[in-house]
Amino acid sequence: MSTRKLILAGFGGQGVLLIGQIISYAAMYEEKHVTFLPSYGPEMRGGTANCTVIVSDDPIACPLADSVTDLMAMNLPSLLKFESAVVAGGNIFLNSSLIRESPRRSDVNVIPVDAAGLAEKIGNEKSSNIVMLGAIINKTAVVRYETVEKVLAEKIFTGAKAGLLAKNKPALTAWTE
Repeated sequence: MSTRKLILAGFGGQGVLLIGQIISYAAMYEEKHVTFLPSYGPEMRGGTANCTVIVSDDPIACPLADSVTDLMAMNLPSLLKFESAVVAGGNIFLNSSLIRESPRRSDVNVIPVDAAGLAEKIGNEKSSNIVMLGAIINKTAVVRYETVEKVLAEKIFTGAKAGLLAKNKPALTAWTE
């Protein structure tokens, strides 16, 4: 991996920014260069939320990205808004639980992920975002699973949320090609 540029997008409340934070922490743990640039509307749940994450072996000059290697679209508005930003040959991770349309482009790799279905299958309906994160890691190797598990344990599911770690770890590996 030299550089991966990701846009992670969806509705507020879907855990989009959390995925960006997890990838960013994991990249830092792996001593990679990383930027995290969140963007969200004034309404927390139900509004739009997205973030740009750049992970690189080399220093990053700017946290902005006109074009990205990977897009995670958790809802249709996100797909419609950011599909054109993906480079030819890049990946679109599509939350097929909510998005019934296919991307208009044929020069990208479309990876449908039944995030809600897989989350329900493992018994944790609220872990759709972690299922998507696992799919991204599986396909891109932007960071390692082991590092993400460490981030979940040390940064995300701590204190009163510590009990959620065991429920979310299976979501990381729920999706396979």
